[in-house]
Amino acid sequence: MPYNRKAIAPWSTEREQGIESATVDSNIETPQYLQPIVDTGVINKEGNWIGNITSDRVFFDFQKDEAIANGAEILSNKVVEMYGYNKLNIGLKVSRAGDYNFLLLFGGDADNNYLNLNPINTSGQPKATIRTDSSTNAFSTLLNDAETIGADVWNIFQVNDMDGFNIKLKIINNSGGNADIETAIQRLV
Repeated sequence: MPYNRKAIAPWSTEREQGIESATVDSNIETPQYLQPIVDTGVINKEGNWIGNITSDRVFFDFQKDEAIANGAEILSNKVVEMYGYNKLNIGLKVSRAGDYNFLLLFGGDADNNYLNLNPINTSGQPKATIRTDSSTNAFSTLLNDAETIGADVWNIFQVNDMDGFNIKLKIINNSGGNADIETAIQRLV
């Protein structure tokens, strides 16, 4: 709701006309407005509209691989684009309890492109200097780990410092027998 308020001007109309003896306390009306603003994005330097990135509210990109042999691996069907997202939640559900290895790989498209680079080493693992390890400034693999997973329940793992990477998820079954492996992902800003 707009309203006007009185404010003291740093000049007066008399002084503007050249009268030196005029006082400097003339009042001016200053309109005051409270207006809500919704920030939905920006226009980048190329003139393209870029909307604000928000966290995924639910898991998506569900994939089920059946009867994966012990020692065999699965690879996610789609490339996960992490530009603007800092964290990746990985949902994993297996039919056989045991050990499973997780790796993140660079995700190239069908023509082996990674953003504007070609070719990309799609078997390479993304590395970054981890923010909490500022004393060494060494490159660390973002995810290369083994976990013991319970059967027939969803397990969720979070990977930090993912902003700017396009990745694929690789999981190796080391449970000791065949297993069905279900995966899903969620990206967080």
